[in-house]
Amino acid sequence: MRYEWLFLDADGTLFDYDSAESNALRAAFLESGLAYGDEALATYRAFNRAVWVEFENGTMSAATLRVRRFEQLFAALGLEADAAAFSPRYLEHLSRGTELLEGAERLVRTLRGRVGMALITNGLKDVQRPRLRGSALHGLFDHVIVSDEIGVAKPSAGFFDIAFDAAGAPAKEKVLVIGDSLTSDIQGGIDYGVDTCWFNPRGASADPRYPATYEIRSLPELYPLVGLAPDPAG
Repeated sequence: MRYEWLFLDADGTLFDYDSAESNALRAAFLESGLAYGDEALATYRAFNRAVWVEFENGTMSAATLRVRRFEQLFAALGLEADAAAFSPRYLEHLSRGTELLEGAERLVRTLRGRVGMALITNGLKDVQRPRLRGSALHGLFDHVIVSDEIGVAKPSAGFFDIAFDAAGAPAKEKVLVIGDSLTSDIQGGIDYGVDTCWFNPRGASADPRYPATYEIRSLPELYPLVGLAPDPAG
């Protein structure tokens, strides 16, 4: 095979994060006695994206991120609610969101044993670990790297240093980073000098600032990139 190791992002690449996020926010609102509507989800997603960019850039801690997004959300919606109390409720519901994207389980099971696989995620440990344990992907990865556990996030070189160390320091030309985020997965891989594969299921416009080696719209398109038939599992 051309690649000996695949570094696979979790949310938005293998896990259906949009569904998990929506379900968790609704459940936490109702549990807290707050009125929930579509405006809440759209507003939350805008604030959440912004704080995660700060986290990726190293300008916001995970502890601050957990609460700040809800402080901003409640202020925008005019709600009197305790963001610090709301956050763990939301995270508990989010940790149960084990839904996978189409083709994810087949992909990982098919590639297991043929190529080394590391799950690389910028998520919070108390969310990502339970989600992985409760999912069909549990036990299928050689390594799981969670930014909240190691103290550094994608796209930082420090994150990839740890991932490469876990994988036994493979040659960079033998590693492929796969993910849906241009700013964390693709930028991180480019900066580290490894090939990247942008998972772009919605057909978003490419950004010349993040020139991925490959672009795929569905997970089965990954098979030929690692030297297998288009969908060897059928």
